[in-house]
Amino acid sequence: MYFEFSELDGRSVYKLMTAVVVPRPIAWVVSRNANGTLNAAPFSFFGLMSGEPPVITIGVGARDGKAKDTHRNLQQGSEFVVNLVSKDLLGEMNVTAIDFDPDTNELDVAGLETATSTRVSVPRIARCPVAMECQVMQVLDIGAHRKIVVASVMGVHIRDEAVLDKERCYIDSPALDLVARMHGGGGYSVAHQVIQVPRISVEQWQVQNSPPVV
Repeated sequence: MYFEFSELDGRSVYKLMTAVVVPRPIAWVVSRNANGTLNAAPFSFFGLMSGEPPVITIGVGARDGKAKDTHRNLQQGSEFVVNLVSKDLLGEMNVTAIDFDPDTNELDVAGLETATSTRVSVPRIARCPVAMECQVMQVLDIGAHRKIVVASVMGVHIRDEAVLDKERCYIDSPALDLVARMHGGGGYSVAHQVIQVPRISVEQWQVQNSPPVV
């Protein structure tokens, strides 16, 4: 069945897109406002855009027609931390998604301890298995109170138990127990089942698809 987006309202388009683009990793963003108050908020419009150089993007929307706190905090050159959410932190993450007023520190409300970052002034969430220290490169205006934040990643903290080989940068990804956003009001998935499909070369493909010798 085909859906023509130009014939649908924004809410319907949102429902369709978030139902099919799954699972989506969650950027649990810690930022700081002009008054110095820390803010924590989860975003599932988030992805890795480049590995070398390391670049991520985050889609920051509006709420009730007004810019979100993170939107205001992440201006050109701003520093922030993207924490990744493990299953045991889902409850705390859900608390930080509440629409508190701008001067509320969601980290305090959710009972989350922070740890000092290495390259940025904004702290990371101590219990998160992964925390990426970031700096805003560019903010793209794509609509009313809707932005795409492009940021460089200056370094990453990874839980020791998930590091298989530090020198070779081998990580046990399933051990991170990360959750991702699914469709619906509160749907999440946990990445435990991994399917290995080795890449093949052109030569291997040609051998596999060559006509049989008669």
